[in-house]
Amino acid sequence: MKIAVFGAGAWGTAMASHMAARQDVVLWARDAALVKQLSATHENSTYLPGAALSPRLRFDADFASTLAHGTGERALCVAAVPVAGLRALAGHLAAAAHPPEHLIWLCKGFESDTGLLPHQIVSDVFPGVAGGSLSGPSFAREVAQGLPAALTIASTVPSLCELTIDACHFGALRIYSSDDVIGVEVGGAVKNVLAIATGVGDGLGLGLNARAALVTRGLAEMTRLGVALGGKPETFMGLAGMGDLILTATGDLSRNRTVGLQLASGKSLDDVLASLGHVAEGVRCARAVRDLARAHGVSMPITDAVCAMLFDGLPARAAVEALLRRDARAEREDDA
Repeated sequence: MKIAVFGAGAWGTAMASHMAARQDVVLWARDAALVKQLSATHENSTYLPGAALSPRLRFDADFASTLAHGTGERALCVAAVPVAGLRALAGHLAAAAHPPEHLIWLCKGFESDTGLLPHQIVSDVFPGVAGGSLSGPSFAREVAQGLPAALTIASTVPSLCELTIDACHFGALRIYSSDDVIGVEVGGAVKNVLAIATGVGDGLGLGLNARAALVTRGLAEMTRLGVALGGKPETFMGLAGMGDLILTATGDLSRNRTVGLQLASGKSLDDVLASLGHVAEGVRCARAVRDLARAHGVSMPITDAVCAMLFDGLPARAAVEALLRRDARAEREDDA
């Protein structure tokens, strides 16, 4: 199968390397110097230093030739850019003389200025494509190393799910399918915000009991919002919900957890982001999550606390104390 991957960050590179073991894959990067380095060393020293990439993987800085490679009945294009870059990339693909028939995206989050999920962004600019979201608990470095992982491809087009499974489901990577695009994408977005909260708790030394409480109550917040937006409750108990939340909230490779840890140490958000060197989607989409929750009458106190820390200057310990002062209520109460 011919596959074109657009975006040579950590996750795009890792997935391209995995698929190249069995498929004909071209990885596109806009930086010609990066493409030259990748071709010479088969290592992405910027985003995945030390990870040896598949010797079968090819690299290109030419957008048109990469797109041609991923166009056809049994071909697949993969958008491996952050949510902030998805609209532009999908628009370029749609405007091509021969646009692709199949597109999956790897990004997680809400578009910051519109509050749209990735599938809504793609529908805006490329309504004719068979599209889907590939999501789930996965650190790029571990996938690049060939360690086991399981993901979910969510699409309302069954043939797109089948094509994605054919492309990716082998070796140590398992791919499950779902038709709940909203649920899968909400899970992938909200878990990043909740991981910041869990990082704060760990950074303040609140203990494992507190971590378990934050993850569990965070999952309740995620589910309430997802269902309000049209997702299925059971989706949030699966890979793209609970699975991704557990990984991102507790794993040492999590950028969003790292943001929380550093906020707890007293660093400013600007200093945290400057030291991170990678995108932390939880920071980008926290406001959108909070605003959507308010618009739909959904209670999300942990998300509110994260936004207060990120954007209002509330000290981390004060945010935790505010959560602890909340009134008692039934665990399954809708506005809990």
